[in-house]
Amino acid sequence: MRVARLHGIGDVRLSDEPGPAAGPDEAVVRVTAVGLCGSDLHWYGQAGIGDARLERPLVVGHEFAGVTAGGQRVAVDPAVPCGQCDQCQAGNPNLCRDLRFAGHGAEDGGLQDEVAWPARCLVPLPDSLSDADGALLEPLGVAIHAVDLGHVRPGQTAGVFGCGPIGLLVLQVARAAGASRLLVSEPLPHRLEAARAWGGQPWTPGQEVDVAFECAGTEGAVQDAIAAARPGGRVVLVGIPDDDHTAFTASVARRKGLTIALSRRMKHTYPRAIRLVETGQVDVHSLVTHRFSLEQAPAAFAAAARREGLKVMVEVSPKTG
Repeated sequence: MRVARLHGIGDVRLSDEPGPAAGPDEAVVRVTAVGLCGSDLHWYGQAGIGDARLERPLVVGHEFAGVTAGGQRVAVDPAVPCGQCDQCQAGNPNLCRDLRFAGHGAEDGGLQDEVAWPARCLVPLPDSLSDADGALLEPLGVAIHAVDLGHVRPGQTAGVFGCGPIGLLVLQVARAAGASRLLVSEPLPHRLEAARAWGGQPWTPGQEVDVAFECAGTEGAVQDAIAAARPGGRVVLVGIPDDDHTAFTASVARRKGLTIALSRRMKHTYPRAIRLVETGQVDVHSLVTHRFSLEQAPAAFAAAARREGLKVMVEVSPKTG
């Protein structure tokens, strides 16, 4: 089968490898759509993310959907919690102490024709959602979890600092949660325009919000989010910094008595994500601006790294010829 592996910084290569065999309680999924995420770009541009480093050629891609051998269309939950540790038992599988995650560390992800994955982590897709929609349920779940941490209530003001795909989804989920005013900050004009289309108004220094979401992974975005949060407000840090460090002016945050939460992936969000898309409260379809085949994976990564458009989607179709 065809596999796209990351061998080093900016080095994505296509190869033919044996297909996977399903282990106990696993199913083989024919992959159909893979979204490239900002964390994939960390692997691509830095050969690592946070304190994890590329130790062998890795198949990245954790936003993906496909079809089981039985013909069931599914979204693939890339996180496989152990189910036994204290955090899993407490209902926090995203904080599992022994978590496996597709496209991270030693666990290959979705940029290949087929994947063997635990059946319990496959989410059936309704006919109303396309395969690309199914792949985007994962970043939508990240956005839902971030908004949950923000405790957004009807009538509040929310700010989104960084309007890449995650930020744009946070914007939509905050609106669905009842935020009456949405302020946004984004340096790229095409992303700022997308945020405007979903109700975001440009933020300017001096404006305050009840809840601020930092979705860029940059120190500037963190500082802006801290500055925008009203006294007693909440700040949710969603972005992943390139250098694995987050900094802000402590006196500003302290004097405001801010609550600062760090968002770790998602938990128990797939049913809600599906309902939000099915009911039209969140539009994931319009996020996809670039589509590539698996053979074009190197070009797909290059386009995503240039921050072209919004979401880059790799569409994996059966090999012909």
